[in-house]
Order: sequence, then structure tokens, then C-alpha cells
Amino acid sequence: MHSRKPNPSTFPNKPRLFSFPFLLSDQAMEPHQNHPSADNPESHNQEDEAKNKTLQEEEELMMDESSQEEIEEIIGYKFHDPSLLQQAFTDSSFKENCLSYERLEYIGDSVLNLLMAKEHYFLYPELLPGNLTKLRAANVNTEKLARVAVKCNLHKFLRHKKPLLSRQIQEFSEAISAYPLHSTGLVAAPKVLADIVESLIGAIFLDSNSSLDTTWQVVKNLLQPMITLTTIKTHPVTKLHEICQKNGLKVEFVDMWKETGEIEVYVDHKYAGTGKYCSKRLIALNRAAANAYNHILKKLSTDGLI
Repeated sequence: MHSRKPNPSTFPNKPRLFSFPFLLSDQAMEPHQNHPSADNPESHNQEDEAKNKTLQEEEELMMDESSQEEIEEIIGYKFHDPSLLQQAFTDSSFKENCLSYERLEYIGDSVLNLLMAKEHYFLYPELLPGNLTKLRAANVNTEKLARVAVKCNLHKFLRHKKPLLSRQIQEFSEAISAYPLHSTGLVAAPKVLADIVESLIGAIFLDSNSSLDTTWQVVKNLLQPMITLTTIKTHPVTKLHEICQKNGLKVEFVDMWKETGEIEVYVDHKYAGTGKYCSKRLIALNRAAANAYNHILKKLSTDGLI
């Protein structure tokens, strides 16, 4: 029996294969040279320039390693996170949108006040709150902390772009030589000097996992010599009022600071002294009071009244 050959007509038609161009999107059909490519030299140059600029900016913001080590040697503390130390010495003028010391200063100010309050509370168990406050203020005020910065040469590590600051620091350094411990408001201290001490304290506190004990070990050394009950001085304005009140004398201040930078003092309608400081009224006032106090003290002594 012969087998029958299959009839092609009994099978479904096989699909016919057609050759046609792929449909491309409008973007894909654009000329090749309009797209950035690894083979485009101009694109390479732009990318390299952007990377180099970023690296350069980062390098400018970084504190060199030798400065970090020198600061750590001065304060006797090794940072686990060097970026905190770098931030503590960076003024907002140093670079636009840079991470400045301001937030560290904020926390350092609070930590310092707490540490000093705790120290005096246990050191002077009989001292009243008012006197404790005065003693704490004397050890954490702007002049005291600015002296710390100058004594330890911390100011030379400050990164800033303030043209007048170097001269102000130099004038302050020269002025305090006449007052070994504190001028009691007679010398103008650049606030930025106190700021970097507070920001450094804040950086140590955060870096030490918020350890008050570790922070205090550094702080108590930085603040030496501390002002104590035996070395604290009375404010010149307070001294003048006290001596005049005790001897029945009337004090009058004549404020000419806006015109001349001066403030005059008259005691019982007689001229007693002048203070001058054009940059800050409070310094002029304190100098006037100190001048008048010395004048009255000498006069009372000469008259045999004290």
C-alpha cells in the first residue's frame, strides 16, 4: 500500500517573513552628535573641570592635618571626628555657605555655663546664688574667653576673611598686658575670640559622646588662671556708685559718646573724669567710671575722709 504524500493545501499557511526598517522614536532619530558621549572630548573636559572645581572647593574648606594636630596638642584632647574641630575654627566669612562654628558655639556656651556653675556650687557650699552668678560670669564672659584664645594661640587657627580682625586681635593682645587677670570691662575684646573657645568646647562635648567629665578636664586647663572669690574685682561703675553713696556724693554721667566717643563723670557737680572709646559705648562708660573712682578715692584720701 502506498503512502500518500501530504497535500500542502491541508496545512495552515506559514507566515511570510518581511524585512522592514525598525520604527525609531524621534529622539533616537536625532543626529548622533547632539548627545553627550564618552567619545565627545568637549563633554569630557566639562566633566573634568566640574570635578576639579569640586575637589578644589573641598580642599579649601579642609583644615590641614598639622594644624589639627597642633590644636589637639594645645588642648590635650584627640578628636575622633576631625570635622568637628575643623568646623569649630571656621568663621562664616571664610567661604560662602560653609559650615561655620555658630552651632557649636551655641552648645559650647551652654555646656561651659553648666560646668562652671557645677564647679562653683560644690567649691563654695555657703555662697549665695547672686555671688555664684557673678563668679560664674567673670569666668565665662567675652574678655575672659578671648584671653584664653590669645594665651593658647588658638586665634591663629581661625579661618576667616575679615580684613580688620587681625589688627583688632593685636590691639587686644597688647591692651590686656596692663591687666594680668581681667580688665573688668576696660578693654574691648573681639567677640570672635570668645566664640571659637565656646565652639571648641562644644566640639569636644559632642566628640566625647556628650561627656561632661571629659569636657571639663579640657576646660579647666584652658581657663587657668580662673577668677576666684579672692581675685574677682568689682565693676568700675559699681565701685564708683558705692564709694559716692557711702560718702554722700552725687554721681552724674554726661553722655557725649555719639558725638565724640566720650563719657564724662561729675561728682557733686564737679568734673571727676572722662572715658573714651569710639567703637563701643560700654567701654567708654567703664573707663569714665574707673577714672572718676580713682579721682574721688584720691581726693577723699587727701582730705583724710578714708
